[in-house]
Amino acid sequence: MGGRYFVQNPGPTNIPDRVLEAFRRPAVDFADPDFIALAEGVWAELPELFGGADKIVVLTTVGHGAWESTLTNTVEPGETVLIPDCGLFGRRWARMARDLGYEVVMTEGHIRRPTDPAEIADILAADTAHRIKCVCIVHTETSTGAVTDLAAMRAAMDSADHPALFIVDGVCSLGIEPLRMRDWGIDVVVAASQKGLMMPPGLSFCALSERAVERNRSVATPRFHLAWEPRFEEGPIYNRFGGTPPIQHMFALRTALDMIAETGGIDASIARHRRWAAAVHAAVDGWASGGPWEINITEPKHRTAAITCVRTGDIAAGSLISTARDRFRVSVGSGMMAEMEGRAFRVGHLGDLNEPMLLGALGGLETAMAVLGLPHGHGLSAAVASLAATARP
Repeated sequence: MGGRYFVQNPGPTNIPDRVLEAFRRPAVDFADPDFIALAEGVWAELPELFGGADKIVVLTTVGHGAWESTLTNTVEPGETVLIPDCGLFGRRWARMARDLGYEVVMTEGHIRRPTDPAEIADILAADTAHRIKCVCIVHTETSTGAVTDLAAMRAAMDSADHPALFIVDGVCSLGIEPLRMRDWGIDVVVAASQKGLMMPPGLSFCALSERAVERNRSVATPRFHLAWEPRFEEGPIYNRFGGTPPIQHMFALRTALDMIAETGGIDASIARHRRWAAAVHAAVDGWASGGPWEINITEPKHRTAAITCVRTGDIAAGSLISTARDRFRVSVGSGMMAEMEGRAFRVGHLGDLNEPMLLGALGGLETAMAVLGLPHGHGLSAAVASLAATARP
């Protein structure tokens, strides 16, 4: 079958041709002055991408590796971390922490809203012995479509007068949602390459405050490749990457950062993602006028601009997902966790995207609904109206 394959998963996302071409560059000596200059230039730009990081660690791993790196560099064996039960990725992070030998405090499970800052404040206020060393918050929960208010979370932590580090998973929010480390007192942001940065998986980042750096220097948790401190040292670039530098990934990252700058910078990227999200929300509301479709996150202010999780009621989501993919070449994510397995699908609206691509994907989904005889209202036309209403003249 010819034509374009529409990847509307929450990640990996569509990769721009320019980024793909950057991967085609031949290998170079990583001690070459031109490559060192490229890497140093990227390092110099990354702190402001995160809203004011004091140091950046670049890891040749996926986001889970950056999670592990963050835990082992900030928490002693047997110490306690607070990780809310906000969806699949909050749960996975908590499982990782337990497997690494840490005590984990979790909130009650919630998958239709983000983490409530007041709930975190209450837990911290009750921790008068300050056993909790880190509060680990998933900014955008990819499994549910929720986004957490990080400024409110910081205020809640301050109200409890608790010294825990504020650690944020920004894997699905970097470049998509506002992220201001300095202003919001965030100590670590974990991020990865395959979502807002429009790249394949393989690179991840730990953006650090000075407070996180200080904690790192006092922690005795065994670690080697994922250790931060050796990567702070001036000297051979080999050391800053903890081994052979990912040369092609760095070429691609340089290109991706250039593309973001050329299209208005990070603020413009955030605005684009909000516009795309509004169109998808309008489409789902349109479908819901004639069927059981429902956005998982009920309150619009709590919905992320990165991904929309759509509940399908009594309709089995699998046939819609497979028909959209196999007949119309539109790929969307399935429902995650037992609570939504087979009863939800997830539409990503992030990364390298434009209006025709988004409308093509929504049209493919609506056509699949029609082919399967599934009840639905007019979602595609609602998305067109949303985009038209916010288009620049």
